[in-house]
Amino acid sequence: MAGHGADEHPHGADRLCDAGDRVYSRAVRRGRVPRRDAEPVPCLLELALLHPDPDDMDWLVPTSPQEVMTRLLRAMHDEVSASQRRVGSAVAAVEWYAGLGSPVRPAESAASAAEGPAIRVLDGLARIQAAMDEATQACTAEVLTVQPGGIRREAELSEGLHRAMSLRGRGVRMRDLYTHVARHGQGLLTYLELMGDAVEARTLDEVIDRLILFDRTVAFIPANTDRTMALELRHPALIEYLVTVFERLWRLAIPLTAPLPETGIEGISHREQSIAALLAEGHQDAVIAERLGISVRTCRAHIARLSETLGAASRTQLGVRIAQAGLDGPPPSAATPSLSVPDQGSRTAR
Repeated sequence: MAGHGADEHPHGADRLCDAGDRVYSRAVRRGRVPRRDAEPVPCLLELALLHPDPDDMDWLVPTSPQEVMTRLLRAMHDEVSASQRRVGSAVAAVEWYAGLGSPVRPAESAASAAEGPAIRVLDGLARIQAAMDEATQACTAEVLTVQPGGIRREAELSEGLHRAMSLRGRGVRMRDLYTHVARHGQGLLTYLELMGDAVEARTLDEVIDRLILFDRTVAFIPANTDRTMALELRHPALIEYLVTVFERLWRLAIPLTAPLPETGIEGISHREQSIAALLAEGHQDAVIAERLGISVRTCRAHIARLSETLGAASRTQLGVRIAQAGLDGPPPSAATPSLSVPDQGSRTAR
């Protein structure tokens, strides 16, 4: 925030101070408030929660809670996207420096041998599987995974089932993130039924590339596009960073047992709203399909239905219709607290 209000009100729109909460609540209930009522809480104007009434500049009218919620969700989405980019940059930089081959003193070499290298390149599926099996055997408490793409093939699920069952037998808890499309795969539902309460699954419109974290001490990520190479990461700073990225995605994700939220627009599904938001960002069909875990053909079918529903005769007109309908932001998440009109004496969205 800028101006004198930043020192007195160091917060965002998701956590108003008590005074700001009272004034904004009053404005929402009554439709507007006198400008003098907002003078003690300049944060409301700085955060664009209140703005001048064009018919009478001595009064302020509130920004709707729904618009504020959309703004908050978009900021969170941008923050997670920036985190994903920084992960890639951090791994590339550390791998570069590790490859310089700086000499290691004997004492340091012994310590490294005991803990394992901070970054190890696993070339070939056999080495990847062996390293994963070793990490599985050493795991005692928790596994976090991100599984991108669409519907999981039963062969993929069966491949890791022996490790998952071994973890379950030792009381290890697992949390898995998938894309929303994975909800439609019978193989995943069967896998989760077999695992019982040992696994908790949530879904998002799109997730980062594949990630597997064991006990917050060792992580595995792909090192090439066809996943025949992987990186085994043990550096504490990298692990902490990846855990933070996972937890933020987890907070935004929707439990697999919960339905996807309605878009609030008749004839437009949650997936079509996700496609609309990516179209508004200027992405091509193939990129959108990859990010959402669907085929290009399915993506284009959704775009055609979206155009028909919004009455758009061209891609250019579709972009305008998407903006007019308010579909150019991220879809609402059932796991994200929404900004609602509070009762008297209550706090705004927390």
